[in-house]
Amino acid sequence: MISAYTNDLKHKKDELAIQYLPAVKAMAFRLKERLPSSIDYMDLSAIGTEELIKLARKYDEGLNDSFWGYAKKRVYGAMLDYLRSLDVVSRSSRKLIKAIDYAVEEYRAINDEEPSDADLAAMLNEDVEKIHEARIASSIYTVMPLHDQLHVGDEGASLAAIERDELINVIKSVLGSYSEREQLIIQLYYFEELSLKEISEVLNITESRISQIHKSVIHKIKESVGA
Repeated sequence: MISAYTNDLKHKKDELAIQYLPAVKAMAFRLKERLPSSIDYMDLSAIGTEELIKLARKYDEGLNDSFWGYAKKRVYGAMLDYLRSLDVVSRSSRKLIKAIDYAVEEYRAINDEEPSDADLAAMLNEDVEKIHEARIASSIYTVMPLHDQLHVGDEGASLAAIERDELINVIKSVLGSYSEREQLIIQLYYFEELSLKEISEVLNITESRISQIHKSVIHKIKESVGA
């Protein structure tokens, strides 16, 4: 009798998860739009679905009014954890990514366009494949929350030493130094979760310029806390 009741309850909770599978797939698709082609949509969707089922099976209606309200952040968090587990930003690639960022700025200032992997390889005396992999790693990391991006690399120790409220004030101060249009880009990227392509279409600005502004914000925040 108890076993039958348990199985019935488990079945109902799995049905609850099935209701929200389209929402998980849509979330995975939206995240995939902001990632390079090397990341598989099906992997993101599978990770999200697995987390959804786990959450449904331990969901308590008495504690949470809305299942999706309870599950949404946790499902998205599981997808981000999967991206973190890929460990695409090694210590050596961090240095190369930083060098690439400076080289891109230098190239754009002279040529008014984004350099190719071959251009960067020649500028930095590096293998083209290494440049390509580093740029993929960088583009994966840009979908992470600001907190992750600020704590990556050797700068992490400096950032960990300051209080959360102080860091929030630094971020506000840095954003205040940008134009309203540039602040809107950051808002659309982090809070509305639009892809670079979508922001480009909305604001009629190139994807490379959006990427440049984003990296500039991260750099200025780190500079402001002495990282």
